[in-house]
Amino acid sequence: MTDYDVYGTHTHTTSELTRLLTGHLGLAFTERNSDYRGVYQAAYDARGRIEVQPNALPGDAGDQDDLWWPEHPTVQVFLEITTQHPDPTLHRRLGSLTGLVHLHHEAW
Repeated sequence: MTDYDVYGTHTHTTSELTRLLTGHLGLAFTERNSDYRGVYQAAYDARGRIEVQPNALPGDAGDQDDLWWPEHPTVQVFLEITTQHPDPTLHRRLGSLTGLVHLHHEAW
């Protein structure tokens, strides 16, 4: 089974959230650049994949940003987590971070 969770914040920038997670979870993030996703941060460890993704993506027309999750227009940055099984300890630790809100969960 795979668990997928999305958290969001409107109080932290991508770099601020990455720094918080590095210290709080002991992760080493790597900057990635994608034509589709823009610049985002990714970390991999025994828990799975953890990504910090800004909501604003460079628009195709160059005049207006697109949104990564348009259904959450007020969220500035998303934290996306993919693990092989539910990890309640990880979610408790993330829940203790001020300004980070759990938005979505899927299991497949």
